[in-house]
Amino acid sequence: MVKLTMIARVTDGLPLAEGLDDGREVKDVELYKQQVKALFKNLANRPNEPSRMSVETGPYVFHYIIEGRVCYLTMCDRAYPKKLAYQYLEDLKNEFERVNGPQIETAARPYAFIKFDTFIQRTKKLYQDTHTQRNIAKLNDELYEVHQIMTRNVQEVLGVGEKLDQVSEMSSRLTSESRIYADKARDLNRQALIRKWAPVAIVFGVVFLLFWVKTKIW
Repeated sequence: MVKLTMIARVTDGLPLAEGLDDGREVKDVELYKQQVKALFKNLANRPNEPSRMSVETGPYVFHYIIEGRVCYLTMCDRAYPKKLAYQYLEDLKNEFERVNGPQIETAARPYAFIKFDTFIQRTKKLYQDTHTQRNIAKLNDELYEVHQIMTRNVQEVLGVGEKLDQVSEMSSRLTSESRIYADKARDLNRQALIRKWAPVAIVFGVVFLLFWVKTKIW
């Protein structure tokens, strides 16, 4: 069965809509919602991710598609047919683009299209029972194939993102520390030059002063 549905803008991970009644019967639903948000963040930071992928998490699977800089994601039981999950997402994508297409890029606040929940709930009901004649026909549709869509583990997907974030943070820290070190090195060199040439400058200054005083007296 379909458990969660969330839609977000890929460029910045901004959530645009979700199923408001989703996940009530799911244990630890907030954990899975946090994983979804982490996946959206990953996609925003890594634009070369596949446009379709399934991500296993506990007894469930996240399925997502990316079209027009928008990610459509659903969480289903592992036993739920993959083909139906992706056809469900395709239906959401087609309607969301039709209704909200011109406004997607300019949306500035989270859940700007929360009213889309009505369509999500209506469409989800059509896909819940896999044994209806409608869904059996979709499962037998040979023109819609999902065998080549990659399946990965959530720890693998999010772990890669966390490691990249750590590397980026470490690189930034090393760059900052290198600049501080370079500044300190310049200060030390300046101080060393002052210590080296200050006595010479003083001697020349004293000699010049004596010479000037002598010329004034004579």
